[in-house]
This record gives sequence, C-alpha cells and structure tokens, in this order.
Amino acid sequence: MAFESCLTSPLQSILGFVFFAFTALFFIFSVFGFILRLKPWCSCEVCQSFLTSSWTLRFDNLCDWYSHLLANSPTGTIHVHVLNNVITSNTENVEHMLKTKFHNYPKGKPFSTILGDLLGRGIFNVDGDLWKFQRKMASLELGSFSVRSYAFQIVTTEIQSKLIPLLSDQANSNDLLDLQDVFRRFSFDTICRFSFGLDLGCLNLPLPISEFESAFDLASRLSAERAITASPIVWKIKRFFNLGKEKQLKQAIKSVNDLANEVIKYKRNHQDISSHDDLLSRFMANIDDDEFLRDIVVSFLIAGRDTVASSLTSFFWLLSKNPGVIQSIIKESDQIMGPASKKCPSFDQLRQMHYLQAAVHESLRLFPPVQFDSKFSDADDVLPDGTIVSGGTRVTYHPYAMGRSKSIWGHDFGEFKPGRWLEDGVFKQANPFKYPVFQAGPRVCLGKEIALVEMKTVALL
Repeated sequence: MAFESCLTSPLQSILGFVFFAFTALFFIFSVFGFILRLKPWCSCEVCQSFLTSSWTLRFDNLCDWYSHLLANSPTGTIHVHVLNNVITSNTENVEHMLKTKFHNYPKGKPFSTILGDLLGRGIFNVDGDLWKFQRKMASLELGSFSVRSYAFQIVTTEIQSKLIPLLSDQANSNDLLDLQDVFRRFSFDTICRFSFGLDLGCLNLPLPISEFESAFDLASRLSAERAITASPIVWKIKRFFNLGKEKQLKQAIKSVNDLANEVIKYKRNHQDISSHDDLLSRFMANIDDDEFLRDIVVSFLIAGRDTVASSLTSFFWLLSKNPGVIQSIIKESDQIMGPASKKCPSFDQLRQMHYLQAAVHESLRLFPPVQFDSKFSDADDVLPDGTIVSGGTRVTYHPYAMGRSKSIWGHDFGEFKPGRWLEDGVFKQANPFKYPVFQAGPRVCLGKEIALVEMKTVALL
C-alpha cells in the first residue's frame, strides 16, 4: 500500500501539471485566435461598429443592421473586413454567385468542417461529385408524383389526427400555448415520417419531448455555434480533448446516429424496401453504404424541420396582425372548397388558391427561414457591381435584407401586402434572384413545393 501511495502521488502531480499546462495553452490559443480572426487594426466604420458592438445601440439584431448597411450602400454590397466577408443584396451579384459563376462559389471547406460531424457527406455539406450524385437522386425522388402524394398524405394525417385535436383541447382550456413550439413538433413529426417512416409522436399530449428530438435540437444548435467561435482552433481543441460543448455535441450526435442506424438496420433486415415510400427506403434501393444513407437522411431532417416551423410561426404572427388577409384567405377557401369545410384541401384545390399562395410568399419575403447564406470563392473574381473578391473570401447573399429593400420591392417594402404577388387575381412568381428564399440556380431547394403545400395546408385549419 505504501509503495502504491508513493507511485500515486507523483503521478497525480504530473497529471495536475499537464492539465494546468493544457488549460494555459488553450487560453493562449483562444485569445490568439480571437485576435487573428477579428484583425482589430481595421478602422473602417463598419468594422469598428462590429468590433465594439456599437450597432446594438440602434438595432435589435444583426440582420437588421446588415439590412440598413446594404440599403445605404450605392451598390447594395458591403465588406466586413474583420470577418473577410463580402455581403450583398444586389440581385445581379446573387445571380452571379448562384448561377453564372456557380462553380466558383461552393459551400467551401470552412462550412463543411463546421457541420461535418452532424451532416457528414449529406447533400447540404458537400460540393462536386458527391453533391451532383445526391442532387440527381433527390431530384428524381422529390419530383415524382408518388413522393409528393405521400408527403401530402403525411401532412394531412398529422393535421387531422394530431394538430387539430391538440389546438382544440388548448382552445377549451385557459392554458397558454407556445405556437412556435407546436409548429416545431408538428414539422419534426412530419419530416421524420417522410424521411424515416418513423412516427415520434412529438405532438401527443402532454407534449413530451422525445430523446431523438432533444438530441437533434442540441446537435443542430451546438454545430451552428461553432461558426461564431473566435477561431476554428478553439472548438477543434475542445473536440480533440472531448471538453465542454464539444463533449455535449458528440453525445447528441451519437444519439441521433444510434436511432438512424437502428432504423436503417431494421429496414435492411425486416422490410421489403420497395413497398415503402419514405425517403430512406427509396434511397436504400440504390445505396449500400449505411453511413452515407444516415448522412443523407439527417440532412433532409435539418432542411425540413426548422425552416417549416419558423415559416409557419412568422406567417401566423403576420396573420394575427392583419385580419383583412385572414378574411381574404377564408373567402377564397370558401369559394373553392365550400363554406365552412372541415376537410383538408386537395392538391388541385390548393393550386387554385392564388391569394393563399401570395400570402405565404409575402410572409417568406419578410421573414425568410434562412436569413442569409454564404459561399466561399474558389478563385479571385469581380462581382457585377464591381466588387473585387479574393479567393477564399466568404461571400454572403442576404434574403432578409433583400426582402426589406426599397430598390427591389418599392416604397411599401415594409408592409405585408399579398396583393403585390397577384396580377388580375393570378399569382405571379418573382425573379428567383430577387427573391432567393429557396436559393436559386443549380442549388435551388428541391423541397420547395412540398414545404409550400405544408404551409398552405396548415393555414387552412
């Protein structure tokens, strides 16, 4: 015992010293990374406002500040030098990035690295051949009538069997209801059934939070937070030593992977894949790599969950502030579906509802679920407005700012006016580079029509 004690004491001292040294080095690296990233020697007004956070004295959030800067820029473009980030709301620049010079503006390695642990080789985290393969496969599936019908069936079932009963119960009680939380649960139930063929029951009373939903939320949030650390080296060191939020992220991703792998294994061993319509079953018919399958399906979960929930929340908030729009939607619905119809609309009926389509698009103009999106230039370039872009620069287009641009939408840009989308009562699409809510060009959102159908169907509750 005495001998073991003699050995333990020096070992503890060594471990203590190593831990202290690591902590000190970690702190130094963090500070150094922070300084390198911010480059505080830039003295331009935009950079100084960013560095000192003085913009918060006038604006509630970063998107509103950027919208102000872009609106007052002669070209609709600004450069935040301390972030090596060009930000634009110029429609010609957006078309240049997303279409004309598409291959010069990939997602980029910095983006892929941040989300790599969660999304792996999924479609939203890759470029090149991997992206082309998934894009082609997803385009064939999501564009088919059978898949769209399956998605519509899921949405209507969730609404009739879960969402309406839940809202009815709450309406008869004095309890407050967080509608945003309800929409998040609804959209997660819907996308899980569509992607996995799995019913998590997130909308079942008394609104429990499933382990998978909780893990998915945490993994998404912590992955996104990597982007705002002082330097990538900070979270990479934490990940290497399994510390802090990186430890939580690892555990959350494991929970997501465990369920995904369990579902994939079960489908491989117990089901006739060809007889099922969910995306996983369809993809399994062509892909043998189960890890790749997991990456693909988790990417679709990311795309279909928070975006739809956020869009529904904003839409219903705008409707609550504009009762005249509600009355116009009801009037159109009564004309097409019949007065006081309690049935969900059909595909054909939804297509006839031009005012509802306009109202949804107007809501997305003011509150796009993805406020901005960034690419990284592969090589030096010049944008149509004359902005010089060096290779490796982060270039961001800003749908939120574009939706609030007087030069794009006119003097009434701040008003919720579905009528701006109608010509003689018929809905008219906007130029996708003027309205890049669903991206545009080769990476345009494949789930756009499914998402719009989901929003419109919920709106007709």
